[in-house]
Amino acid sequence: MATGRAISCCAPLVVLLAVAVALGFGVRAGAAQLCDEYYGRTCPDVHRIVRRVLKKAHEADARIYASLTRLHFHDCFVQGCDASILLDNSSSIVSEKFATPNNNSARGYPVVDAVKAALEEACPGVVSCADILAIAAKISVELSGGPRWRVQLGRRDGTAANITAANNLPSPFDNLTTLQQKFGAVGLDDTDLVALSGAHTFGRVQCQFVTARLYNFSGTRRPDPTLDRGYRTLLALRCPRGGDMSALNDLDPTTPDTFDENYYTNIEARRGFLQSDQELLSTPGAPTAALVGRFASSQKAFFKSFARSMINMGNIEPLTGSQGEVRTNCRKVNGS
Repeated sequence: MATGRAISCCAPLVVLLAVAVALGFGVRAGAAQLCDEYYGRTCPDVHRIVRRVLKKAHEADARIYASLTRLHFHDCFVQGCDASILLDNSSSIVSEKFATPNNNSARGYPVVDAVKAALEEACPGVVSCADILAIAAKISVELSGGPRWRVQLGRRDGTAANITAANNLPSPFDNLTTLQQKFGAVGLDDTDLVALSGAHTFGRVQCQFVTARLYNFSGTRRPDPTLDRGYRTLLALRCPRGGDMSALNDLDPTTPDTFDENYYTNIEARRGFLQSDQELLSTPGAPTAALVGRFASSQKAFFKSFARSMINMGNIEPLTGSQGEVRTNCRKVNGS
């Protein structure tokens, strides 16, 4: 029974990164503590087990790959990648699940439970919930046709949630300046912002996130002028005034379940569903516009940057070593 601590394959990295710092090279926080072979001896089948559970879940839910990828995003942007988003309400926890950006929107929790159960059976007490989110996002992107990368592992789980920070997640209504500020606050730059926004190349979104653009953009009682007229007409049919605000729409109307560069070609055609999507190109003087054009013209460039940015995001303030814990149930702190 593999209950011991996971191997530390990161020690050589610590030495190399110390040298890099001494020579004046920048290093992202957390990079020294995580490594891709972290479970090499203690849970060698971790990727295969996660992949098996995800593929089975996808048979019943075509949206699940996008939803699991989003969970990893919403976790890492709130006090780092510590699986705090998975904690339920308790006497000591105010769950992030009920923050405005997550409530009735973030999903996939039962699939994470199923992954955790399978891993607890195979290697109890070893794989953290935070690492499960990172691995699930990686595999979800791969199974949808996206890039592959060696996901960095070794995170521990937090023992607290932060609903205040969760209420300040990057929003589909944010302008470019606000998006840059929110990404910058966690150490991510403009390339990370544009590349990670590319995750909107798959999945679904509710009407409530586009109706203002259709009928009352910025309080003008007029539609968003950056919306393509034909696309606006289509969205108005799907999301009429007074209609069902929870009705689902494809984020990418061209290839909604495939991870590809079409997110960017849609933006170039003024068919970005969310305001935050179109802001990357249509904001006057946007420093992100050139990146949109680059990724629209080269899926290879997008995939390379996305993989790198996912690693960068996964390195946001991870708990490592003796910090935090490895939860046996992702929904609650051990012993509670």
